[in-house]
Amino acid sequence: MSNNVSPTNRLNLLRVDASMRRSGSVTRELADDLIAVLEARDGGIALVNRDLTEGLPFIDESWIGANVTDPAERSDSQKERLALSDTLVDELKAADVVVIASPIYNFNVPAAMKAWIDLIARARETFRYTENGPVGLLEGKKAYVVSASGGTEVGGEIDFAVRYLKHVLGFVGIHDVTVVAAERLMFGAEESVSAAKAAVAEIARQEGALAA
Repeated sequence: MSNNVSPTNRLNLLRVDASMRRSGSVTRELADDLIAVLEARDGGIALVNRDLTEGLPFIDESWIGANVTDPAERSDSQKERLALSDTLVDELKAADVVVIASPIYNFNVPAAMKAWIDLIARARETFRYTENGPVGLLEGKKAYVVSASGGTEVGGEIDFAVRYLKHVLGFVGIHDVTVVAAERLMFGAEESVSAAKAAVAEIARQEGALAA
């Protein structure tokens, strides 16, 4: 992971890349475009990059045991077990804007994306349980989901990725979510990518007008 920290008065943006392709990735290209227009519109950003190709561990019994233990009663080993998760949660809490660039693999998110979700969806940290059900604790943030698929129609019956990401974001309290999708690339990649790039440009114009 690399952190490019700008002055603290700038917009804090967390970028999460889930494509396993470092080159030739449509989601990475679209995320580049989106972040560039956000930076131009908002006069600079403080950017944190979380690239999931570098790998994340899956949760296991020891992690679950540490997570459900009261924070005041955790052992040193339990605190160490949760250290990476704490870092990921802190990145998310600090962000004003979250850009999740995640392709659709076999109708769903990549395994590394699911691992990231499991590590940030934590009671007492990003959501809490109430008598009326769980409530997200990350209100007031903006999220963009940047997606690409080979044959899956985004939002369609067999899209279990984008709908899932929107649900998870809402679960932790992030309800303002915009989707940018280059879908069904196997049936017209150039046209689909062009349409997605046009959507990025339109986002900048529409949201810029709202902020003016």
